Amino acid sequence: MHVMHGWATRYASWVGLVGILGTVQDAAAGDYEGTPQVAEFVGEMTRDYGFAGEQLMGVFREAERKQTILDAISKPAERVKQWNEYRPMFITDARIARGVDFWRQHEAVLARAEQEYGVPAQVIVSIIGVETFFGRNTGNYRVIDALSTLGFDYPPRAEFFRKELREFLLLAREEQVDPLTLKGSYAGAMGLPQFMPSSFRAYAVDFDGDGHINIWTNPDDAIGSVASYFKRHGWIAGEPVVSRADVRGDQVDEGLTTGIEPTKTVGELRALGWSSHDALRDDMPVTAFRLEGDNGPEYWMGLTNFYAITRYNRSVMYAMAVHQLSEQLVQARGVK
Repeated sequence: MHVMHGWATRYASWVGLVGILGTVQDAAAGDYEGTPQVAEFVGEMTRDYGFAGEQLMGVFREAERKQTILDAISKPAERVKQWNEYRPMFITDARIARGVDFWRQHEAVLARAEQEYGVPAQVIVSIIGVETFFGRNTGNYRVIDALSTLGFDYPPRAEFFRKELREFLLLAREEQVDPLTLKGSYAGAMGLPQFMPSSFRAYAVDFDGDGHINIWTNPDDAIGSVASYFKRHGWIAGEPVVSRADVRGDQVDEGLTTGIEPTKTVGELRALGWSSHDALRDDMPVTAFRLEGDNGPEYWMGLTNFYAITRYNRSVMYAMAVHQLSEQLVQARGVK
């Protein structure tokens, strides 16, 4: 991440130059220059957050509408894979080997994050592995292009992405970075842990104490930020993530959770034919789910920490992939 102190000053002088060039600039106007939506947005940022309108217009003059982003977000979702197809996408020998290397390389920082936030090192490593293969795939779109395209040209979720655009411009100002330099996914997710701008501002931390939060190229800050995110979303230190269940009888499916939020307790599930492999309190709320494994259906109870993982990505299979990759990392590393 290129630290660009005083980007606002740079744009102020650049905008002044544009006034002199006039017609030359008009010939190469950006996709978002002069549109009513952008003018309204810039007006809000000026009024509510004290931005200088000309400086923001300088940013939007450079922003580009990307059809590839609109194509990516609006294409029909692929058929939801079964667990026995989904799991091998994330739990691979290559990802495990790279994860062990990443853990070894950043061992002291991971240990400090675990100490401060109570989130196990292997879970932090696993998230970064699932999200970006340890920084290999962090996204090649400029965040300003992604959020402008989706905020101004994708009506179904325009309000959400305009909010993220606002958060992005605020974080660029706070971190003193040029908003045109930061890269991310087609949806604007950023850095090693793929934080959206609102998550960055709420949960990211300066874990190496250098005065800047950099989740793009600074693994220390990325590690601390993932741990901070989980802690703030209810991770309980030392608690398990899931419990395998055996089932019997014809009421088993009545116990399955619709969605992610835990709606039934261990005791209620027991009455429907579920029995946990672990000693769980009857009053404990759990997310009850079935996965299609290689050897047939698997029944699981997701505990509080499982729910915390789903707050990163609202998918039972995602949370399970993160959890099982973390277990494989511990095994491969040979440290209990």
